[in-house]
Amino acid sequence: MEIERTIKYDADRVKGFGKEVMGVPGCEQLEGCIQCGTCSGVCPLSIYMDYTPRQVMALTRGGFKREVLRSHTIWLCASCYACTVQCPQEIRITDIIYELKQRAIQEGIYPKRFPIPVLAREFSEMVRKNGRITEMLLVMKLFLKTNPWAAMGNWRMGLDLLKTGRFSLATEKIKGRQELARMLDAVDAKKGA
Repeated sequence: MEIERTIKYDADRVKGFGKEVMGVPGCEQLEGCIQCGTCSGVCPLSIYMDYTPRQVMALTRGGFKREVLRSHTIWLCASCYACTVQCPQEIRITDIIYELKQRAIQEGIYPKRFPIPVLAREFSEMVRKNGRITEMLLVMKLFLKTNPWAAMGNWRMGLDLLKTGRFSLATEKIKGRQELARMLDAVDAKKGA
């Protein structure tokens, strides 16, 4: 994956972005990053990333919001926690990347038809509405919004999953959906405060 490398200017920064991220529980230690590169060295997917985890930490701390949120790196993170476990400063790098994903989803900044943010958004909406997910519906929404032709190539597997009872066509719902929605709204409101 090739990214256009350009000189970063102070005008490209979003003042306070790094502090905002560090204000999220689990992300506070970002300030202590010594840029040793251990996170990038142990990351099994760093060779596919446009920015290494070390660079994402530096860009985030420096306030380069647009570069970080538009990068493919945050979507390629497999949440294996290798970077977090090996960090000599005990920085929760995986949690920081997860927070960056959440911000990108909230702001609608991600590559079009990229499946991971679409899946996260659809999953979240389904849980908020029904209290559970219905896998078949979730998969269909994902394919329709990202790559409809891929659904055609997987029809046989979908049929097999239906026959074995692994996929259901019925929408699953819990009791007390309104209470769950209020709790989720309260959490969202607290995060926004």
